[in-house]
Amino acid sequence: MKLSDGPLRVTDQGFFGPESPTWRVWAAPTALIGFQRSVVLEHFDPNLTAAVADSAGIYTDPFGRLDRTLAYFLVVATADSRTATAASEHLMDVHRKATGIEPVTGKRYSANNPASQLWIHVTGWHSVLKCYEMYGPGPLSAEDEAQYWRDCVTAAELQTCDPADVPSSREEVRAYFDRVRPSLALTERARRGMHYLLRPRERGVRLRVGGSLIAPATIATLPRWMREVGGFDQPRLVDAAYPQAVRLAVRAASAQHAAGTVRLGAFVAPMTGDILRRHFAQEREPSSGTVTPAQARERYSRASAS
Repeated sequence: MKLSDGPLRVTDQGFFGPESPTWRVWAAPTALIGFQRSVVLEHFDPNLTAAVADSAGIYTDPFGRLDRTLAYFLVVATADSRTATAASEHLMDVHRKATGIEPVTGKRYSANNPASQLWIHVTGWHSVLKCYEMYGPGPLSAEDEAQYWRDCVTAAELQTCDPADVPSSREEVRAYFDRVRPSLALTERARRGMHYLLRPRERGVRLRVGGSLIAPATIATLPRWMREVGGFDQPRLVDAAYPQAVRLAVRAASAQHAAGTVRLGAFVAPMTGDILRRHFAQEREPSSGTVTPAQARERYSRASAS
């Protein structure tokens, strides 16, 4: 995914706009913890596990793969609609090539499968909000939370899942997790992927340090059954003590306003850090306001241009 230099928002204010809870939540330093949480959770979907393992991207280029994925979510949340539409089409092109046979069931998988895309989308938006609540400013107001989940449904229009299937409230998110739990599975390759994403040992210092510092905070947000099944549970003492340290670190980064968040993002994920820098550096927003994904596709998609 290549992004042009210059302002992050040129054509419009994106899908959500500067007053949205989505901008606040996704541009907060806690989003980095939420993202590690979401990519670990992805591995409970056996088809996604197969796609990740067969491509081996997290092992051959862990920084690049994770950075590009987080950058995509952040672009959809904060960039203008032209940039977000281009990023969505690029991601679907990449996923279109990610097909194969899931070894446990022997069935064919596709990274663009709507059910798998829905799992990625819901776990991503839920994880980032959960970590914002747990380690950041705390819960959103009832009005802002309702808007956040409406925004989640809007963002799903850029993926292959049906927006009608996307949970639009906290209660619907819980119901979704209850509904899909019987279909979740943990394979040997899933376990390896989860552990590698939490605590990468054989890669560069930046990845090892960043992953190891974030991992206890990530694990503390997960249900006990997931931690036990995944084999990455941690003592209750860590659960009790570590979040307070994380909250202090997040508060320190937030006290530096945008600069602290940008530095933290750039340390862990350079492309993501650049998007955050451009997001916070934007002095004037386009006068055209926000648009819908349908309007963006009509104006900027390759299909409309052909």
